[in-house]
Amino acid sequence: MDHKEKIKSLPASAGVYIMKDIDGAVLYVGKANNLKKRVSSYFYPHKKHESRIAAMVGRVADIIYVPASSEAEALIYENSLIKQLSPKYNIALRDDKSYPMLKLTLGEKYPRLFITRQKRDDGSLYYGPYSDAKLLRKAVIMLRQIFPLRTCGRMPKSLCLNYHIRQCQGPCQGMTSDSEYKEIVSQFRLFLEGKKTELIRLLTEKMLEASRREDFEEAGRIKGRIEVLGSIGNKAVSYGPSGEIEELKTVLGMKSRPESIEAFDVSNIMGKEAVGSMVSFFKGRPRKSQYRKFRIKTVDGVDDYSMMREVVRRRYSRLLAERGKAPDLILVDGGKGHLAVASDELEKLGLGEIEIIGIAKEYEHIYSRRSREGLVLPKESKALHLLVSIRDEAHRFAIQYHKRLRSKNIKISELDDIGGVGKRRKKALLERFGHVNKLKEATIEDLIKIKGMNEKTARNIIEHFKK
Repeated sequence: MDHKEKIKSLPASAGVYIMKDIDGAVLYVGKANNLKKRVSSYFYPHKKHESRIAAMVGRVADIIYVPASSEAEALIYENSLIKQLSPKYNIALRDDKSYPMLKLTLGEKYPRLFITRQKRDDGSLYYGPYSDAKLLRKAVIMLRQIFPLRTCGRMPKSLCLNYHIRQCQGPCQGMTSDSEYKEIVSQFRLFLEGKKTELIRLLTEKMLEASRREDFEEAGRIKGRIEVLGSIGNKAVSYGPSGEIEELKTVLGMKSRPESIEAFDVSNIMGKEAVGSMVSFFKGRPRKSQYRKFRIKTVDGVDDYSMMREVVRRRYSRLLAERGKAPDLILVDGGKGHLAVASDELEKLGLGEIEIIGIAKEYEHIYSRRSREGLVLPKESKALHLLVSIRDEAHRFAIQYHKRLRSKNIKISELDDIGGVGKRRKKALLERFGHVNKLKEATIEDLIKIKGMNEKTARNIIEHFKK
């Protein structure tokens, strides 16, 4: 392994590092406030390690990591991963008075969360032990911001400060129902067991359900919890694309990792020189030799849905004829409508078992056969970043082909009628948005980013399409 190249890819921020041997077996799990600095210290040329660590370093063939917002958060992840992965070179901490643990009192009606150094057979759940009591106390503060569980030894007769600073649900005064409190306990357990992606997916479904029944206050509370979970870093193991693909598998509820992904987009200007594109990614990396471009043949005018139908039909009809290997996942640029027509074409070809999703530009909602209301992932989600980058690459490839086919002097009457939009700005607009339909969805901020555009002309464009 080229250790220098691996270390260059590590961030100079908090997280957990995982070292593996050539067969993929986990050798060691550790935490760090600065991942790049800590991991590089193992490979200093003249660094002397104790015999156990020296033996381990000689076997390291891969390094992956889990990002965290702080060393306190990394402490929680480190313990969870050590329990889960049983690394060969980690020294097991004893469950005695030497080290602190987290205790969740499941035997009580409203379980409490606190730090203890004694493990008893009392029906409680214990997490740990942890190596650093100071960091653990900081971690508990972080956890209670997301999971407001009670810490008091006895239920008070009035609401305490913890309720008012939103670090307790106030069960002592009936401010929460038994079922609501149990849900928070269940969510806390998912998080501590390293199942953060599954937790975010569960919360997203509950938020959408609350919105459908118009309980917007509850939906807002859940959304806040999702945002906090997203803000403390992504739980998926991440080095290059591996963590992104694993998270994507979990988010979409797939049985296996979607290593092979094909994505589609269509581009046209008022129906002229309409084209389609397909890009191919494998293990998160583009396979440009597998890219395909399509000149639309069967659709007249502006009809994105019919164009998407044609492109999907042509791609997979040919794949079947050539007995090629189908992708693990298909991604279409668009929302429920684009997903529906692409799915329909796959069904007609007998390929309905292939997982297919759509990603809408507005809010980056993800639509699938199982989640037609739209799945919302936090902005920090690695899976979302992967999907957006693939979608954007399909769009770029379509625009590139479109520009090649388009006449240099093409006249688009809708743009020619807008004050301030001359030849150069028209060309810049078409290169950025591809066709007028997508330009209509642009905001002032989107337009101002275009080279040579000013605010006055941007407002003229917005007002033109409003009329």
